[in-house]
Order: sequence, then C-alpha cells, then structure tokens
Amino acid sequence: MKARVKWVEDRTFVGESGSGHKLVLGTAHGPEGRTPGPSPMELVLIGTGGCSAYDVVHILEKGREAVEDCVVELDAERAETEPRVFTRIHMRFIVKGRALSHDKVKRAINLSIEKYCSASAMLAKTATITHDFEVIDTTGSRAVGQ
Repeated sequence: MKARVKWVEDRTFVGESGSGHKLVLGTAHGPEGRTPGPSPMELVLIGTGGCSAYDVVHILEKGREAVEDCVVELDAERAETEPRVFTRIHMRFIVKGRALSHDKVKRAINLSIEKYCSASAMLAKTATITHDFEVIDTTGSRAVGQ
C-alpha cells in the first residue's frame, strides 16, 4: 500500500492514496482559524469507523441478513501530552435492515472489532475501545444492544 501527502500552504495538505483518490487535510491556522479539511487524527478515527462498518456489512451480507444501512458514530479522547494518541474510543453502531437478527449483528460487530478490523487492532494498543449498537428493523421494531 502506498500514499503520498503534499503540503499546499499554511497547514493544508493534499493526500493521495495509491489508488489515486485525493483529499484535502489540515488543521486550523492563523487568526481566522480556518480548517481546510479533516485533521490527520480525524482521518484515523474516520478510517477506523469505515474499517469496522465495512466488516459488519460484509459479515451480515455473507450471513444472508437483509442489511440496508450501517452507521458508526465514534467518540474519542486523546492524551493530554505528546504524542496525543487516542486513549478512549467508543463506537456506536446503528444497523438497519429487514428482520435483522440481533445476535448476528452483535456477532458481526464483535468479529470486526476483535478480529478483522486492522485499524481498531492498531488503536487498541493505546486506546480502550468500547462499543454498543442499535438494530432498527425497517419492518417496524427497534432493539438496542451491548
């Protein structure tokens, strides 16, 4: 896997993935405090959510569950001193579908976080990662889980 990051100006950079996708990243700079894009640490957090959401959808589809939507809301804290690594991450999964099995959703999330998601495996070296989930049945009922 390869990537490239190029400085544009101030605290603005353009990252390019090995597959050719580009995105602007940066942090606030100057008196106006403008933020040109997500910070590198925001991208790490977003990447972790994306990694796990991908796993969950894949596992559920492979199990022939009628998954229609998967959202991961992440809340994280960072160390007060340098390097400001993540120390706590909470992931809330909201999974929608037709008559989804609560147990299969729980299993898919646990498999992702404990086995398949490379990003959460790396972050677990410095952060306590917790999660919960909600299953929304698009045929009408709702179930919340841990």
